[in-house]
Amino acid sequence: MTLLPRNSVHTLIELTKARLVTLVLVTTAVGFVLAGRSPIDWPGFAWTLLGTALAAAGVMSLNQGIEWRRDALMQRTKLRPVPSGAVSPRQAVAFGAIVSAAGIALLTLRVNTLTALLGLAVVVVYVLVYTPLKTRTSLCTLAGAVCGAIPPMMGWSGAAGRLEFGAWLLAALLFFWQIPHFLALAWMYREDYERGGFRMLPSIDPGGTMTGRTAVLYCLALLPIGVVAALSGISGWVAAIGSLACGTALLMLGVQLARSRSDGSARRLFLGTLAYLPLLLALLVVDRNTGADESREAALTIVHARPAGAAPASVE
Repeated sequence: MTLLPRNSVHTLIELTKARLVTLVLVTTAVGFVLAGRSPIDWPGFAWTLLGTALAAAGVMSLNQGIEWRRDALMQRTKLRPVPSGAVSPRQAVAFGAIVSAAGIALLTLRVNTLTALLGLAVVVVYVLVYTPLKTRTSLCTLAGAVCGAIPPMMGWSGAAGRLEFGAWLLAALLFFWQIPHFLALAWMYREDYERGGFRMLPSIDPGGTMTGRTAVLYCLALLPIGVVAALSGISGWVAAIGSLACGTALLMLGVQLARSRSDGSARRLFLGTLAYLPLLLALLVVDRNTGADESREAALTIVHARPAGAAPASVE
């Protein structure tokens, strides 16, 4: 059995959700750069991104191999490689397992053990927690947000060899951002998700009151991110002011959804989240405090990593 059919470039892109993997790599790269080590370790940067890309791509393939029956019931997913018949479920699962394992192995051998463990956490939580929860409870969105919050931490640990305060702040940014982003998408496609048997928040909240309020709550949580980054020495006050401006605009879109609960307001919030994240990440990188190594050393250090084969990471 071949893993993928011939002439499968398009199939590979769809099976691994290449656009989503690209977003994962962007957040990983930001974490690596904001770790603040200068000059940047370009070989380490490349190995970190490659290992993360393989792990993420493998997870996406595993997910499609597991959920293909439900994907076949939904309009927006029925043409994916597995439900369309381009790839068999066994091929998708085998390919995903091999590729994700290769990514974890690469991170272990070429980056460090901590980054590899974070990558393994993404695989485990996505496949064994998030995927089965999607048909059982709307809290699955929180598990999915945890998976999306880990890649910038991988970038940080890939550069610094440990998780410092900035890594956790970036994780919080990605976690909070994913909730309004996904709730807007889930509201627009609520009937499709119901056909697939997925219990997203709009499925149990047909009036949209809880969905809108939850989106507003997480938009509010995003507001202080840039200010905290400036106060902790990760970036400057230009990024902080820009963050407040972007966050306020996003909050207004969240309020619109909470008030009107219409597909149009959900679409505007969804597009707003797509604009917000790259803008804020760009601000943090452009206005990063490259001379803040000493302040970072004084910040809360959570976990120390060790090279592959060394003693287990210590916890402070």
